[in-house]
Amino acid sequence: MSVKIDPLLCNGCQGQDEANCVKLCPGDLLMIDQETGKPHIRNEADCWDCMVCVKGCPLEAIETVLPYQLASYKATLKPRVLDGKIIWHLRDARGNEETYELKTSS
Repeated sequence: MSVKIDPLLCNGCQGQDEANCVKLCPGDLLMIDQETGKPHIRNEADCWDCMVCVKGCPLEAIETVLPYQLASYKATLKPRVLDGKIIWHLRDARGNEETYELKTSS
């Protein structure tokens, strides 16, 4: 898998010392593009799909892109972390969407 950062939603965590996704990535795979001021992934092949960046984005500007072998092109999986639950939003290659909710301990 890889991550897709929506440049229209992302503001690079303006006002913070470092973007959340860059700070949280355990593999140090995200960096800020000096031209745009927004994050991008250094090498998609190095991403191990932990989705910390997706869960940590305050603007929900990052989503997981599922590989072709799993779901064909344009399929995405996006978690949203809320108090006491994570909501997973899945869009398959045909555009069908489903939402799943997982309760967590607060």
